[in-house]
Amino acid sequence: MRWIALWLLTCLFALPALADGEKAGEFDYYVLSLSWSPNWCATEGDARRSDQCHPRHDHGWVLHGLWPQYHRGWPAFCRTVEAPPTRGMTAEMADIMGSPGLAWHQWKKHGTCSGLSARDYFALSRRAYAAVNRPEIFRKLDREVKLPASVVEQAFLKANPEWSRDMLTITCKDHHIHEARLCLSRDLKPVPCGRDTIADCPLKDAVFAPVR
Repeated sequence: MRWIALWLLTCLFALPALADGEKAGEFDYYVLSLSWSPNWCATEGDARRSDQCHPRHDHGWVLHGLWPQYHRGWPAFCRTVEAPPTRGMTAEMADIMGSPGLAWHQWKKHGTCSGLSARDYFALSRRAYAAVNRPEIFRKLDREVKLPASVVEQAFLKANPEWSRDMLTITCKDHHIHEARLCLSRDLKPVPCGRDTIADCPLKDAVFAPVR
């Protein structure tokens, strides 16, 4: 029985310190998450018939979210006195987030932990998104390609020479390039990521779909 108890304790301490319902405003840094919209559409959005995936939008790298983080783990669904966003506020974010629904979800799960009002949280998210130089080369693709995730990382680092590799991670999902995640200080300066955030996709042949 003793070895079972020790094994359980080891597993618990190895898990990220995810904390729901924490006090708003208590965190160490942000993760800015950018999603390649054509890949999301291919793996999830088309099946949902999401308006984000309609070719008239011409989406490339969209803002998934701005997430408060601890040095180990992250808070979520925090206690806050701030009012939720209006429909107008979430609709205004659709140009860079793809849909008002995503903006609402990001506020509920992550924005509540920022300590900011909904309006200020969305304004900060927009500032963070605008400060990133998103590599134009990916918008020039005219067909689906397979490439190492490291190529996407290098493209971002070349476009943003003030960054270093420990500030950025590229993730994959369903064998597709999924997201580019940049770690930022509370005043939006690039900073090294926590160890549970830096987890680069190891794929050498990840799918990358062209803009629709």
